[in-house]
Parts: sequence; C-alpha cells; structure tokens
Amino acid sequence: MKRLLLTLLLLLLPASNAFAALDPALVRQLAAEESDDKIAAIRQLGASASADAAKVLKAMADDELLVADEAVFIFDGEQAVDAATGAVIDPVPETYESITVNNRLRSELANALAALKLYDPDRAVRLAAATELQSNAGIGMAPILAAAMAKETDAGIQALLKQAHALANLENPDAAARLAAVELLADSASPATRGLLLPLLDEANEPDAAVREAAAQAVDAIEARLAFGEILGQIFSGLSLSSILLLAALGLAITYGVMGVINMAHGELLMIGAYATFFTQTLFRAYFPDYIDWYVLAAIPAAFLAAALVGMLLERTVIRRLYGRPLETLLATWGLSLILIQAARMLFGAQNVEVANPVWMSGGVEIMAGLVLPWNRIVIIGFTLFVLALVWVLMQKTRLGLFVRAITQNRPMAGCVGVPTGRVDTMAFGLGAGIAGLGGVALSQIANVGPDMGQGYIVDSFLVVVLGGVGQLAGAVWAALGLGVVTKFLEGWSGAVIAKIVVLVIVIVFIQKRPQGLFALKGRFVDN
Repeated sequence: MKRLLLTLLLLLLPASNAFAALDPALVRQLAAEESDDKIAAIRQLGASASADAAKVLKAMADDELLVADEAVFIFDGEQAVDAATGAVIDPVPETYESITVNNRLRSELANALAALKLYDPDRAVRLAAATELQSNAGIGMAPILAAAMAKETDAGIQALLKQAHALANLENPDAAARLAAVELLADSASPATRGLLLPLLDEANEPDAAVREAAAQAVDAIEARLAFGEILGQIFSGLSLSSILLLAALGLAITYGVMGVINMAHGELLMIGAYATFFTQTLFRAYFPDYIDWYVLAAIPAAFLAAALVGMLLERTVIRRLYGRPLETLLATWGLSLILIQAARMLFGAQNVEVANPVWMSGGVEIMAGLVLPWNRIVIIGFTLFVLALVWVLMQKTRLGLFVRAITQNRPMAGCVGVPTGRVDTMAFGLGAGIAGLGGVALSQIANVGPDMGQGYIVDSFLVVVLGGVGQLAGAVWAALGLGVVTKFLEGWSGAVIAKIVVLVIVIVFIQKRPQGLFALKGRFVDN
C-alpha cells in the first residue's frame, strides 16, 4: 500500500508542474504579421483564466517569446520551452526571431495580464488588477470583465469591475450599452473618467443624442464632485498649515502676553526642535535600528527640552535686561536669531538634512478619487490638538498657569501680592520655547529641515498672536485656523505671494477695527 501511494505521489509531482497545453494555432497567432491578429490572440488568451496563458503573455511582454519557423517558444537565456505545450526544446534553435511588440500591443498585454490576475485567490492581487483596469479597458475587455464580475464575491472589487466594464462599453457599437455605461459612470469622481466621457459630447464621436445628453450630465456631475474634493483638499491643507502655525504661535502668545517681548528668534526655536528630531533619528539609526519607526516619540521630549533650555538661557542672559524697551528687545532677539542660525550651520552644515517619516506616518487615506489625506499631516493635526489640550490644562489648572495669567493681566499687582515675576518670566519663556520646539518636530515631518527654516514662520506667528488677542489661547486657535485655511484658498486662487499680501492686508484692516484682537483680555489694568 505504501509503495502504491509513493508511486502515485511521484506521478502527481511532475503533473503539478506541467505546462497545460494551449491551442497551438492561437499561440502561433501571437507571431502574426498584423497587430490586429496579435491583439485578437492576446484577448483570447486573457479570457482563458489560465496560468499558462499568463506565462506566455508575460514572456511576450518581456520580449522572451520567440519564433523559429513554425515553433513559438519561450527562451529565458538558458532554457527554451514550447509556448503551446510546455515541452523543453533541446537543442535551442540556432536561428530565431523575436516577436515585435509595439506600444499598442503592450497596452493590450498589460490589460490581459491584469485580467488574468482577476482570478487570483489573493484579494490584494485582484484589487490591484481591478484598479489597474480603471484607466485602460477597451471593448475587447468587456467579456473578460463580465466573467470576472460574475465570479467576484468582494463588494469593493466588484464595484471597481463594474466601473471598468462600463468604461469598456463606451466603445460598444450598441447605443443602449453605451447609454447604460455612461449612466453608471456618472457616479464616478475620477478625472480619468471625466476625460473619457468628454469626447462623447461631440456629435462626431457619438452619433446618439441620448448618449450625448447623458454624457453631458455625467461630466457635470463628475466635475461637481471634483470641485467638492478640491475644496475638501484645500480645507485639509489649511488645517495642516493651521496646526503648524498654532504650535509656532502658542509659545509666542505666552511669552508676548507675559513679558511683552517681541521675540524675533522664536522661529529659530522651531528650528532647534526640528534639529533635535534629526539628532534623535540619527541616534536611533545608530543604536536602535529595530525601533527606528518610533524615533518621533522619543524626539518629542528631546525637542521640548532642547528648545526650552535654549529659551530660558536667552531669557536669563539677554532678554531679561531689556524688559520695557521693545525696540532694543526686537533688535537683540533678531541678532540672537542670526547667532542661532549660524550655530546650526556650524553644527549640521548649511544644507538641509533628511528627516524621514516613520512607516506608520507614510502613505495616506483615500477619501475619494483624487483626494488622499497624508498620514503625516493627519498625525500632526492630532498632535497639535493634544499639545493644545496640555497647554490649556497647564494654564487653567496649575499654579504656574495662575501666575502667568495674573502677570499677563496686571504685572505690578501680581508682584505686589507675592507672585515671583522674575522666576515666572523664565518658566514662561521656557514653556513658550518648548512648545515652539514641538512645532519643529511636527514641521520636520512635512518640510525641509535647515538653518533658515524658522524664518518663514515668525511673521505668520506674530499675525496669529496679534489677530487672536495677546495672551489668549482661544484667540490663537481661531486666528491660526482662519489664517491657515484662508491662506490655502488664496494660494489656489492667486498664488503664494499674492496670498501672503492679501492675508496681511486683511489682518491690518481687522486690527484697525478691533485693536484688541478676536478675544480681549479682562482685567482692571487692561480696561483702564
């Protein structure tokens, strides 16, 4: 009995690797002179749902399908195999010709290979094949797609196949089939689908009036969805920009509100946070390569501490001696910004450094066709909300926050009742600088990290603080949100430079009408 089973197993093993015979005439047709004959053969092989047909078509696409007299064979450089039967050809023919494959044939081969993948047991392979067929499915693919739809059980893949089938039927000679295809494609939100429907608006391309009218309605519907998707994309980009502006402005709102210091070096504190992120990434690559995808989490406290320590050092050594002298403070902090920029150039070089996104922050979420929300920006928005919540708790529920609010409203009275204003100034400046460092962590994930990176955010940060109201977190949030979204919409309409000018004019006009900003401080000293 064992010997019989072993014999059967040995007989089955070669059978499992055998090359199932294809129609020799159909395979020879791949070497025909006319491209139309080759395309007909490719489509028939693609409709066969055969793994062996896929081998032949792939060999043809890779220029490994050759012809010698009447024999068509696959030659990989070492072994020649008959394309129809799978039999090994030995010796290899001395003279043979390659089968000419032009761009039209390559497109057909790509479609046929994708169609064969529609029967793969792996869902991911079928999904990739159905997605590939969305942009280039001719009428010859319609029967193949119909057969694949009948066998497909996954709802998502089946929806893609229905759309590809409709695209293929746009070339159907039957006007009713074309009309049904256009009506189905009206639910699409793809620019490629819109491009395929546009020629149907011309009577020269589409003789049937009903199809032309349906195509016009479908194009209008797709354009409306594309416009809606573009608006959503601009809003998301605006929210992403708002997050960076808010992280940059939160610390500035605290220091400017407490000490009245116009800190022109605040942008360089963002730069310190970004370089701290780069340094943390370098350490992880050198000593913890298995955990490199988590370096951002370690960079958060590192960036906060690095920026906070630099901020407290600046406050203790320079800024403290210039309180009440705004012009001198402005000039001094501008000089400090130049020193910090030059220090970064000396330590890290003048060129930008690479800060890579972790794997879990790569890619994005496709909301609709043409609208992908990147994970790194989604994470930054969530991180900004988290930091904002921590700052609110710190300012409203802690002793330091109470002292900061007291000094912001009435410094002399706060000092009279025992608030250590000097120490609070240092702590507040360190807190504001640390929050700017957190902004640098976020900025490093979406922008280049270089010595001058903070210069582009200092003016916008001051605009957020002034527009929102000095010392007001709620005002900073709403101002950052408004400036970010408005800027992105204006950039799409008029370009980045004009958008900056228009935003600046809007802020100036608003401040003229409401000097205290969106939210005014409440206090006896301020009201007087």
